[in-house]
Amino acid sequence: MASLLALDPYATDWLNLLARWLHVVAAIVWIGTSFYFIALDNHLRPPKEKRDADEGIGGESWEVHGGGFYLVQKYRVAPRELPETLHWFKWEAYTTWLSGFALMVVLYYLNADTYLIDKSVADLSTGAAVAISVGLLAAAWLVYDALCRVLAARPLMLAALLLGLVTLASWGISHLFSGRAVYLQVGAMLGTMMVGNVLFVIIPAHWELVRAKKAGRDPDPAANERGKLRSVHNNYLTLPVVFTMISNHFPFTYGHSYSWLILVVLLVIGAWVRHFFNLRHAGRTIWAIPVTAALAIAALAIVIRPQSESAAGTPAVPFARVAQIVGARCAACHSDHPTKVDTAPRGVKLDTPRRSRCKPPRSSSRPYRRRQCRSAMSPA
Repeated sequence: MASLLALDPYATDWLNLLARWLHVVAAIVWIGTSFYFIALDNHLRPPKEKRDADEGIGGESWEVHGGGFYLVQKYRVAPRELPETLHWFKWEAYTTWLSGFALMVVLYYLNADTYLIDKSVADLSTGAAVAISVGLLAAAWLVYDALCRVLAARPLMLAALLLGLVTLASWGISHLFSGRAVYLQVGAMLGTMMVGNVLFVIIPAHWELVRAKKAGRDPDPAANERGKLRSVHNNYLTLPVVFTMISNHFPFTYGHSYSWLILVVLLVIGAWVRHFFNLRHAGRTIWAIPVTAALAIAALAIVIRPQSESAAGTPAVPFARVAQIVGARCAACHSDHPTKVDTAPRGVKLDTPRRSRCKPPRSSSRPYRRRQCRSAMSPA
């Protein structure tokens, strides 16, 4: 399976660059649109003109931007007649998910043995690991959507249950994949829930309104409510998903033996911070929210801070064991004949015992899953 999925490293790098570039740009547009419309809804005030209210305007907001003034009005349900040009907001979401899934394929599925699978965690084959990852994406949407339909009238119960399921998923996936893959997998599951909201709920609700107007029927306000509710869900999931997108840069989180719990805490903090801005847009500034979020971050940083530990008596690691790791993860760049770059970055080469002197780290975190090899980083 691995040989069938193998690509030339240079081609993989280009696919990585292009997919990541597209993913980031699309995510900026999707998140920006989401943030703008949530803020707009919270800024709406009843129309001042009676004729606007009679026309079905439910709220309006004056805005200034780019050297001009704007009056934005929102109908309680729909206008009497549909305008000739109606702008939709959906491809931002679809493009973000598709490009993100492409990144999963290029980085984690085509290189599953390196990035997705950790044999010390679970001895999975490439095919099994990829199948589990894709299956979890589908399961995340199906379970989430079912819960939303059953508990639509109980938002607090729904939120608590979803938090419990995210916690359970984070813990379970930490027993299947490598540390960094756990964070990306959970983020991809949340992202799948978000794009599922757009594809299967929000846009169909919009189409229901449009079809009703074209047929000369009064639109069902329930369609508005379904779309609005899922938009609110997406709004709260945005900051948690953004964290998982950048998490591979911070191994002190996913490299911890309680990485799954750290992930859950950071996801909750992200949603809590988003709640502060939602309330602020609605005219309520509750400073206790950012203060408690900052205190939670500080407490987490203290709890997971690496503790000094004596290395006396720790046996030396034989290079034969280190060479397996170096060959799989480092030699493509840091060797005499690198395959991913023209020359070793900064002249650092790790392909011989002299160049890669392995010793226990001077300090390590008490609960870290394993000790990491600290190379002398000796230039050639």
